[in-house]
Amino acid sequence: MTVHFIGAGPGAADLITLRGRDLIAACPVCLYAGSLVPEALLEHCPPGARIVNTAPLSLDEIMAEIEAAHVAGHDVARLHSGDLSVWSAMGEQLRRLRAMAIPYDVTPGVPSFAAAAAALGAELTLPGIAQSLVLTRTSGRASAMPEGETLANFAATGATLAIHLSVHVLERVVAELTPHYSPDCPVAVVWRATWPDQRVVKATLATLIEATGGERGRTALILVGPTLRTEDFDESCLYAGDYDRRFRPVGTDPRFPEGSE
Repeated sequence: MTVHFIGAGPGAADLITLRGRDLIAACPVCLYAGSLVPEALLEHCPPGARIVNTAPLSLDEIMAEIEAAHVAGHDVARLHSGDLSVWSAMGEQLRRLRAMAIPYDVTPGVPSFAAAAAALGAELTLPGIAQSLVLTRTSGRASAMPEGETLANFAATGATLAIHLSVHVLERVVAELTPHYSPDCPVAVVWRATWPDQRVVKATLATLIEATGGERGRTALILVGPTLRTEDFDESCLYAGDYDRRFRPVGTDPRFPEGSE
């Protein structure tokens, strides 16, 4: 018996890995976060599967479902939205599974920041502009931010910021970021990326509050940084005709001669 933690993607039912889909189809028990995981994914469950929406359950109740499946010898598909590596509450479940000696594995999913960038048609790292992406959030009721992890500190680096779980304090986000970028720094808010009701607002830090028209909602991502709106950046050396690389040797004395390992 194994508990398969599966990243269910940002919303669109077809944005799930083949491995994740096949694991769902093979598990007689499926636990899914119903507040964010599309119900269309449950169509992959086998006939007669036990399907449990964990949105109203406590951690103890979730673990009780897993323990019952373990006793019965049933594999479990545990679905979380996006990718499991950030803000998924997977860590606390894995800690309990290790204490209970219940096997598990993890299948990654499409993260929300990638879905939002795709909606914008944007590369978040551009040569000479920004080569780092910071995934962060503001403090909330569920989790406080460590002392050094402030928007101001991250903004001081000039990196592209992907700010999660913070659209409800958009005014504070804008106020904290503006001194470190500039009022005309491009910013975008993407609500419910890849869902049928996806909405995108593009603006600057100076115009964002007005551009959103007071809409805040809950499931949204804020992207900030000059990579969101610029044509003035260097081309990557990766595809430059004069760049000597292993798969395209250039010059009379290439670093990696053709046929070398």
